[in-house]
Amino acid sequence: MEILRVLTLRGPNIWSRQPALEVWVDLGPLKDTSSEQIAGFNDRLMAWLPTMIEHRCSIGERGGFFQRLRRGTYLAHILEHVTLELQTLAGTPVGFGRARETQVEGVYKVAIRFQEESLARACLETARRLCLAAVYDLPFNIAEELKPLRELADKVCLGPSTQAIVEAARAREIPVRRLNAGSLVQLGHGVNQRRIWTAETDRTSAIAESIAQDKDLTKVMLRSAGIPVPEGRQVDSPEDAWAAAEEIEGPVVVKPLDANHGRGVFMNLTGRDQVTSAYHEALKEGSGVLVEQFAPGAEHRLLVIGGKLVAAARGDAAVVIGDGQQTIAELIESQINSDPRRGDDEMCPLNPVLLDLMTLTELDRQDMRPESVPRRGARVLVRRNDNLSHDVTDDVHPSVAEHAVLAAHVVGLDIAGLDVVATNISQPLEEQGGVVVEVNAGPGLLMHLRPSEGKPRPVGEAIVATMFPEGETGRIPIACVTGTNGKTTVSRLLTGILKLAGRTVGLACSDGISVDGRIIETGDCAGPRSARNILLNPLVDAAVLEAGRGGILREGLGFDKCDVAVVTNIGGGDHLGAYDIHTAEDMFKVKRTPVDVVRPTGAAVLNAADPVVAEMESLCAGGVIFFAMDPEQPVLARHRSAGRKAVALLDGVVTFFDGPDRRPLVAVAELPCTHGGRAEFQVENVLAAAAAAWGLGIDLEFIRAGLRAFSGNLMDDPARFNVLEVAGKTLVVTDLRNASALQALIATLNRFPNARRSIVYSVEEDRRDADIETQGQLLGAAFDRVYLCEFERGSLRRAGEVIELLRQGIGPEPRAERIEELLEWNAAVDVAWNSLERGELLVVQSSSISQTVRKIRLLAGMERLVPDAATVGGANGTTIAFSAN
Repeated sequence: MEILRVLTLRGPNIWSRQPALEVWVDLGPLKDTSSEQIAGFNDRLMAWLPTMIEHRCSIGERGGFFQRLRRGTYLAHILEHVTLELQTLAGTPVGFGRARETQVEGVYKVAIRFQEESLARACLETARRLCLAAVYDLPFNIAEELKPLRELADKVCLGPSTQAIVEAARAREIPVRRLNAGSLVQLGHGVNQRRIWTAETDRTSAIAESIAQDKDLTKVMLRSAGIPVPEGRQVDSPEDAWAAAEEIEGPVVVKPLDANHGRGVFMNLTGRDQVTSAYHEALKEGSGVLVEQFAPGAEHRLLVIGGKLVAAARGDAAVVIGDGQQTIAELIESQINSDPRRGDDEMCPLNPVLLDLMTLTELDRQDMRPESVPRRGARVLVRRNDNLSHDVTDDVHPSVAEHAVLAAHVVGLDIAGLDVVATNISQPLEEQGGVVVEVNAGPGLLMHLRPSEGKPRPVGEAIVATMFPEGETGRIPIACVTGTNGKTTVSRLLTGILKLAGRTVGLACSDGISVDGRIIETGDCAGPRSARNILLNPLVDAAVLEAGRGGILREGLGFDKCDVAVVTNIGGGDHLGAYDIHTAEDMFKVKRTPVDVVRPTGAAVLNAADPVVAEMESLCAGGVIFFAMDPEQPVLARHRSAGRKAVALLDGVVTFFDGPDRRPLVAVAELPCTHGGRAEFQVENVLAAAAAAWGLGIDLEFIRAGLRAFSGNLMDDPARFNVLEVAGKTLVVTDLRNASALQALIATLNRFPNARRSIVYSVEEDRRDADIETQGQLLGAAFDRVYLCEFERGSLRRAGEVIELLRQGIGPEPRAERIEELLEWNAAVDVAWNSLERGELLVVQSSSISQTVRKIRLLAGMERLVPDAATVGGANGTTIAFSAN
């Protein structure tokens, strides 16, 4: 059983709306062997992982997967379930998985939900070894195998404080993105984003945090505000520590000036040796030492969030009861540390009691040692203040709560954990000698989330509420554009409309990334990483994200939800054969992904004339806006008759249909990019972009103005059917890459006046042989001269192979009177241009956008191509002229 590849789908994908691993696994000699055929396999598997009884599987009931095992199922399916269970046992419960055989016999694609990628990959490898051990009756120690997985989980998973905030955010539909391997998390998108780092927010002042770390300064500030604090001062030597203790005239506390988590804190000290010894230990934990008056009572942690007391916990002393036989060290282990709630990882609400200096000091005060054996029934105090684990939120006196809120405000913290010592937290501090001893930034939340006694408090929700008031989600409008052809043009059209509407738009498309028109990156940026970069930008208040097939299949979408999903078309499909996607119906599963995650308040914009796209109507949780050239197109007409929204051409005018209402928007003749309506594929792009803007709630005036302003030239839509008139010749630059696009181009050229036409053309090497030959056939039937070349070659085909396949497709009796083969694109363009006569038309299929634009400028003899205002946007829309201004 060999794992061929593992894809990490970090966003919504073809399997699920949640992150998943897509594992390609070759079962090899086990491909025809099911579980019931392997002697002892099921018994071994169920003995090692009895908790899989909870897996319902396709049976839909508890024990369903075990039923499948007994009935017989293949190892790819078993690998899925074992990997899921190992993740759950490691501390990240997950439940979704799928296993489907590919067209290659014995090779399966297995989808496995995950919370943490590195842990899921480790569980996958362990699951593979476990399955093989069960097949071949090899030893497998599940307890030992789980140990490193749990250690890894503890290392890579979010801690309980951060996780509580993240879960509270997700419950409110606030998008969440982890920004590093630690606890830095972004909530929200773009201009509305906020960030947390454990229990600190982006509004936690660095100055306030520094004040809180300086315990002496904190006391000075709290005392000035009338908040009870212990007497004491900072000391600089063991002798000075004892002097300060004598000044206090009573038991003292020795603690670091700027440590936290109770490290190096020694309480109720009375003797010189105790004080000086504690001084040395405290100094190890901080940059200085404080000696303070010891306040009797229990330690309490009060949590203040956004100016409100939201939780309080009490710490009780750790005590052992003698039995007359065991030593104190043994009693600590048997009576205290044996509690399953105690542990070293962050998920345990209680820490183990160690025989450290604080414990030894407490025992010394009672004239005892770890090896001492207390008499039966004797109570021995081993730790004065154990973990803060008893919820007392409802017991806090109002005046104590006021002190806590004021203390947080004085220090300047939006989230603060206050350590308060009091005999009774339900009484005012002043009446019992209670004091506030510390104010902590970034307080731990676990004690409030999982108290050992009392009810948990919704502290994560409280933090999220301070960052995002009720009704706010931190989202910005997101439009996702996918399909086979037209994606980039639709994305650019929609971006222009949104910009006119006053939005700061982040655009990620096949040409690159831009924010408010400023280019951030060039190249193909129609994938999830580019989308995430847009949503990370704090300037962006609207996003237009092109989603290519490759990005969806390799990594999923770069966002969790969108407001508008546009599917331009699927046609016959493109890039078929890769990733086990072989037909247009297979491509449906890919292109539906953005539609699956449209918010209930959003809309899917679908091409009614494409039957595969039209089938996506039922998948959208929001509304659906169909578009088509013909308002009587059957799917669109049915939609209209049901009172739903649609966009179509009516008497040459882009028209919005909303039930019985008709709102004319703009005549196609006024839109330069459509060339007077002759470029029907551009008209469809206009309809899709207008529908998307409508779905985003943009005012019709901005939509109309945005469509009129879009010229479709080398500046605003490079290499997407740019038409230039140069020296009496017509030059068309386009980025078509498949048979559907080539057919649309030919249909458009048939409406142009040029009697003779040529083309420079190639096909990328990852296309199937049949797809390349089909395009060759179209070329031979539609052009008088064909110049075949090859793009930059990879390793999939030998040099010249693509050209050979195109020649085979062209056939023996084409329209083309001249067919030339030039491997290099630049050379092919030069030959084609120099052979072009006045009145003829040349189509140049683009290479890279930047290279293509440079080449066209050189051909035209211009350093810059600037639209001539007299012709661009003209009513006839026939061609776009350029001049060297």
